[in-house]
Amino acid sequence: MFKKRLAAIIIMVALSVSMVFTANEAYATESSTTSAEQEKLDKEDAEHSDEDTSRGEKIKELENSIKEKQDQISQAEEDKKKIKSSISNIESMVSALEKEKNDLASYVTELDGNLEEVENKIDELTQMIEQKEADIVATEADLEEAQEVQLNQYMAMKARIKFMYEKGDSYYLELLLNAQSFGDMVNKADYIELLSAYDKKKLEEYVAFCEYVEACKEALEAEKATLDEAKAQVEEEQANLETLISQKEKEITAKESDISNKEQAIKEYEAELAEQTAVIKALEKAVAEQKKRLMEESGNVVTYDGGVFAWPAPAYTKITDDYGNRIHPILGVQQFHNGVDMAAPGGSAILAAYDGEVVAASYTSTMGNYVMINHGDDLYTIYMHASKLYVSEGQKVVRGEKIAAVGSTGRSTGNHLHFSVRKNGSYVSPWNYLSK
Repeated sequence: MFKKRLAAIIIMVALSVSMVFTANEAYATESSTTSAEQEKLDKEDAEHSDEDTSRGEKIKELENSIKEKQDQISQAEEDKKKIKSSISNIESMVSALEKEKNDLASYVTELDGNLEEVENKIDELTQMIEQKEADIVATEADLEEAQEVQLNQYMAMKARIKFMYEKGDSYYLELLLNAQSFGDMVNKADYIELLSAYDKKKLEEYVAFCEYVEACKEALEAEKATLDEAKAQVEEEQANLETLISQKEKEITAKESDISNKEQAIKEYEAELAEQTAVIKALEKAVAEQKKRLMEESGNVVTYDGGVFAWPAPAYTKITDDYGNRIHPILGVQQFHNGVDMAAPGGSAILAAYDGEVVAASYTSTMGNYVMINHGDDLYTIYMHASKLYVSEGQKVVRGEKIAAVGSTGRSTGNHLHFSVRKNGSYVSPWNYLSK
């Protein structure tokens, strides 16, 4: 570039030597013209300088964006490795349960712990899937925008290259030969240099955008691969969940249906029901004492206004066991069933039947994960066998609020909600409060 500029200057010097300005008026006119040209070129120089700065900043932004996409690709790969390494070892879980078979309560508690572990992994994977789907949408938008800019740049570069091919070096020579003076010639030589720098910056920006487009494509593919891995893992973990529930059903059924153990099984079942009732009565007693204190202090207590209960398991498919006396399906003896069993998909919502206060959100080997709500006036509802609890003791809830998820924890052989109602210290029919 320096050689071209020097050659141009030499040519213009030779041309300027041959010029003779014979009149002051002519000289003044030329000076005025040169001054106008100077201002124009100065303005163009300033504009190109601003463009160069802007393009430099743009290239820097693109480099940062490319780095972000590379980091996104690395994170997607890390997520994929994490998914593969965190798969539940179902064989190990089942094997570890063997030593607990002789003690059904311990067996159920141990197995429910495994169920919770698998459920937590499913939740983590579900959250990852949601995040990856959002990342994919954002990356697709980035790619679409980058490809549009890339196309515009390509068309601009194509037009510029075509112009240079048609004009060639004659364009620069013509520009210099049309100079009005030596100063004008120097300014135009500078202008030519700025044009070349401008072309170079345009090319650098185009190359950077091409790299960014490729980075977007790679990031998109990495995110999609991780998403597919997460979805496949969710399916596998769901199968693991079903395996554990099936294993529990098998062991409970075998234990209760074994004729030699039937008498003992009946005693154990009755003892578990008694333990369950004792837990609930203790909670009711604690609430009664709290109610008495509140009445003494302020008179502010929970009361039931007589409204109809919300259906606690809206995703239920059928009633598998109703309230009242019935023949136990496995033990073959008459037993009192203190609630209504509603078969529903695992993970579906369990709702608070009515406004009230949570007096327990806990776990036992018979009830599994359960919630007990005080509705006032010695009226309580109990929700058993949940896979997850979303409320805690002392929390106020309203009718229809999601409090847990359907599951098969505790003394359960399949996904369902056991829904009980107690009034004045005794179990009563839920149908007195539910609208069929």
